[in-house]
Amino acid sequence: MPAVMMLSARENYDACTSIMVGKKASADGSVMTSHTCDSWYRTWMQMVAPAQYANDTITEILDGRMHTEYPGSRDGVKVSGTIPQAKSTFRYLDTAYPCLNERQLAMGETTYSGRDTLINKNGMFKIEELQRIALERCSTAREAITLMGELIKQYGYGDAGECLTIADPNEVWIFEVQGEGPDSIGGVWAAVRIPDDHIAVSANVSRIGKLDLSDPDNYMASDNVKDVALRLGLWNGEDEFSFWKAYSGGNYAKEPKNYSVRELFIMNQLAPEAGFTADLEELPLSVKPSSKVSVEDVAKLLGSYYEGTSNCLADRLKVKNGSGEDADTIVSPVANPWMRPDEIAVYEAMGDSAMHNIRTVSVSWCAYSTIIQCRDWLPDGVGGVAWVCLDNPGQSPRFPIFAGVTDLPDMLKICGQHRDRDDAALWHYRKPNRLATVRWGKSRQFTEPERDRFLAKGMRELPHIESLYKSLIKEDKTEEAQKLLTDYTADFFGATIVSWDQLGRRLWRQHWSGF
Repeated sequence: MPAVMMLSARENYDACTSIMVGKKASADGSVMTSHTCDSWYRTWMQMVAPAQYANDTITEILDGRMHTEYPGSRDGVKVSGTIPQAKSTFRYLDTAYPCLNERQLAMGETTYSGRDTLINKNGMFKIEELQRIALERCSTAREAITLMGELIKQYGYGDAGECLTIADPNEVWIFEVQGEGPDSIGGVWAAVRIPDDHIAVSANVSRIGKLDLSDPDNYMASDNVKDVALRLGLWNGEDEFSFWKAYSGGNYAKEPKNYSVRELFIMNQLAPEAGFTADLEELPLSVKPSSKVSVEDVAKLLGSYYEGTSNCLADRLKVKNGSGEDADTIVSPVANPWMRPDEIAVYEAMGDSAMHNIRTVSVSWCAYSTIIQCRDWLPDGVGGVAWVCLDNPGQSPRFPIFAGVTDLPDMLKICGQHRDRDDAALWHYRKPNRLATVRWGKSRQFTEPERDRFLAKGMRELPHIESLYKSLIKEDKTEEAQKLLTDYTADFFGATIVSWDQLGRRLWRQHWSGF
């Protein structure tokens, strides 16, 4: 990793958030999964075309694509092994963690690391390659879970503890997986279906607890899920088995809990009457929200920083009120929710005990974020839509990429993590976003409405796009229908680039006298 990028990278275990929404819990009946990819992962993305293969074709399983600069790059990429290729594969959206295919199968991801003693680096599959193969070959969440389980058993899992939040137009599941130690190439995993009228959150903590494997409609697991825990002394065989207690033991703050600040905050925001508190040992995996959840609600939560609570960093840095009184009552204009740890340390050294670092949901080191809707009342091509943003999801606008899109703008096919380059979309958002935080109290007054305008625009225009798409499909004009979606995504994305370039120029004018 280049030295300049080390400043914004963070540990993997503290690096992603995913919110899941069942079809009866959502405002429009869609099933949702989501993801904030919060670290130095690639920002390039592409639509991989469907393909047909001859018998006895093999495909490579790779390691290292998450840090490449463009789709064809093999810099730092290694071949972990090969497996038989399917006779046909689906189109899918190839992000660092592949996320959506043409059949409305969608995935989010968070890393929870788990116990170091369970890692076996000789396993063939990292989590992103499991996702890729499943999206190429599967139509439903259950199919994807079953296939990934088979691949893990046969070829081995070589990653740390990982969670996938897997959705299709009918249901959403949470899937957690780990290795089974250095002496066994395989893996252990469990999956739980989120009730249709519930929401759930995963944010770098193992969330799955009890497993009722007598109920296969709602629970799935590897056939060794209890045996490995017993063999390695992670479960005594007498107490009720809990996946997170056995294979993780707690959260990344070393607390013996299956949640941390983000899970607690998001579930309390969506279900305040549940009264969840930080003294709970175990937070329920899912909860029924107090009201139906929209895409806008999920976007707001993924962009949140605990505003209105005692954990909001931006409210802590105060200045004198000008009346001559001693009390510091006005929030400083230089305060922002995403102050760097070294900035915070300066205030702490000056004796400001109110300033201390806390992990917010949205972070400035986010590579990209997705909110994916799967909708069973629409054709697959337009029913599956990923609302994507690059850089900080609390600042950047989202644009739609449909399951039926066949190509993406060139700017999205270049990763911006390696260096500053104008042909990479990331920097068109990142530069204005960073400038906005210099005087965030003032900048947010015009940057946040512009951010929200694009999601509102999408929600307003989508019914028309959906209607046109359905008409073209009914007339057997598949190519025209796909072009409609591809062009709409390109135009929408382009509008966000123009807007953020303009914001950047406005922010430079705002700072003409210095920082």
